[in-house]
Amino acid sequence: MSILGKLSLDSIPYHEPILVTTFCVVALLAVVIVFLITRYNKWGVLWNDWLTSIDHKRLGIMYIVLALIMLLRGFSDAILMRTQLALATDGDPGYLPPHHYDQIFTAHGVIMIIFMAMPFMIGLMNIVVPLQIGARDVAFPFLNNLSFWLTAGGAILINISLFVGEFAKTGWVAYPPLAGLQFSPDVGVDYYIWALQISGIGTTLTAVNFLATVFKMRAPGMKLMDMPIFTWTCTWANILIAASFPILTAVLALLTLDRYLDFHFFTNEGGGNSMMYINLFWAWGHPEVYILVLPAFGIFSEVVSTFTGKRLFGYKSMVWATASISILGFIVWLHHFFTMGSSANVNAFFGVMTMVIAVPTGVKLFNWLFTMYHGRLRITVPVMWTLGFMVTFTIGGMTGVLLAVPGADYVLHNSLFLIAHFHNTIIGGAVFGYLAGFAFWFPKAMGFHLNVKLGKAAFWCWLIGFFLAFMPLYVLGFLGMTRRLNHTNNPQWDMWLYIALIGALVIMAGIVFQLLQLYVSFRDRKENLDTTGDPWNGHTLEWSTASPPQVYNFAEIPTIHDIDAFTDMKEKGTAYVRKDNYAPIHMPKNTKAGMAIAGCVTVMGFALIWHIWWLAALGLLGGFISLVSRAYTSDVDYYIQPDEIIRTESAHLDSNNVAKG
Repeated sequence: MSILGKLSLDSIPYHEPILVTTFCVVALLAVVIVFLITRYNKWGVLWNDWLTSIDHKRLGIMYIVLALIMLLRGFSDAILMRTQLALATDGDPGYLPPHHYDQIFTAHGVIMIIFMAMPFMIGLMNIVVPLQIGARDVAFPFLNNLSFWLTAGGAILINISLFVGEFAKTGWVAYPPLAGLQFSPDVGVDYYIWALQISGIGTTLTAVNFLATVFKMRAPGMKLMDMPIFTWTCTWANILIAASFPILTAVLALLTLDRYLDFHFFTNEGGGNSMMYINLFWAWGHPEVYILVLPAFGIFSEVVSTFTGKRLFGYKSMVWATASISILGFIVWLHHFFTMGSSANVNAFFGVMTMVIAVPTGVKLFNWLFTMYHGRLRITVPVMWTLGFMVTFTIGGMTGVLLAVPGADYVLHNSLFLIAHFHNTIIGGAVFGYLAGFAFWFPKAMGFHLNVKLGKAAFWCWLIGFFLAFMPLYVLGFLGMTRRLNHTNNPQWDMWLYIALIGALVIMAGIVFQLLQLYVSFRDRKENLDTTGDPWNGHTLEWSTASPPQVYNFAEIPTIHDIDAFTDMKEKGTAYVRKDNYAPIHMPKNTKAGMAIAGCVTVMGFALIWHIWWLAALGLLGGFISLVSRAYTSDVDYYIQPDEIIRTESAHLDSNNVAKG
């Protein structure tokens, strides 16, 4: 074996014109970005204020930037697949060879779930949760930085696979024996394993960090049942992460041992059991669905309450409904493989428990409706995303109840009906929620408002495109079209595949409108500044700080007396009271260690993929040295002095007093 292991010039897919073109475009974009940063002398700002930052708000923004980048990558895969299926009909092979198509649909699933939806959710959680509970930062700021860079490291690996080697051709679930060496001897599954392992560790650390933050760093007087509903839904999501992601880590470690050291955990003829992989994978995989959607439910609750000008109806029932969904969601994983042949009793239990989840979910839906009832609902962009969600997610929920029937699932499981249901819940639920939160909290994070007209145009394209893209898949499922096909030969399916492609293109128009919205909003930001710190007249604590919040969040940690803390503060006239003297505020310094550790771990992952053992050892050693060096660094803290606080806080209070008369 050479010094570079399995890596050679033959590993670069220069014979694939699509990949070569993509590489050239990405390289050109990288050159343009580097040129612009250099041209405007922003390297210092980028390094000092962003890449090494431990500020939860800046890390949240970086998570969302990563999510948007991966959205473009994952959605481009979706366009490629939809175009291939629209062209490859009646004997036409289309333009994607089977091995390339299989990589694309695997990468699409992994990217959209792990590297788009998860970072988007964690980004919003980072920005908002500490502000909602009156904390100056998360419990472990350095760990927050490290978690982000581990997630970014996994995303880097999955993007490298586009140009060096190939990605897995197994589908995003990577079931053995297909994921084993016998049927996948290339490096694709190894890219899959290490990208998920590295990012998964970062996500687990994030959950631990935020659970410690919520349970130990709430403002004085804030009991658990005084927390904003978004904080509650994020807390339950983090409980699910802490409970389920170690399962993913373990099952991928077992698959690694099978591939690297010839173990046989999942090899039937070697004494293993491939069904055990499926059990363990979905013991993580189904809670993952609720990890994605629960924070979105919290966003919708905040949006509905704010834009109706009312307290959320049934707050306690919402908290307990979230708890019920979390617990039930953790114990229904077997419905993902009703086709395996379990006993009638086992199937009945998991089917009934799956249907029961509709009850607490329905509680949430009716609570939102009752909150709107007799309220003055303002049709803003976040509200439009919420109303769109209520329609689409209801349809997805009803199809989920149908699939919870073991007999029906046996017929529909391997059809496009299931794909339509999954996208119905994840796009119509989680993604619509994140986009609502993005529009809702953007002024809080960035200090200026987004362009409303372009935001509404993006919403309508997403909503119409979604129904055009995925409703035909329900029909195709009933017509018998199975999953994972790269060509078809049934003329009855053709029209529905064409409509699905049109829907994907309409969604693409929505994404273009969102990018244009960001550009126009940044260009006109001086005209759209949020000078009030309270752009939506919200009811939760984060609106008692400036927009964007200062590095320290609160000059003085507030004392909470009511569940709608900021409304209570405004009614008592204490929301904008300026003090003459403030105590110095203790703040942690920025760190290079998070990027260094994650960078070394990413190098180690790349080396293990290609069996470059010496580089893997160096990467592991570098990560260990960086971690130890960080542990022995003494200059990690500093204090913001009172005069600086008064100067910044006074400017904010003056703008509030002027804006509020």
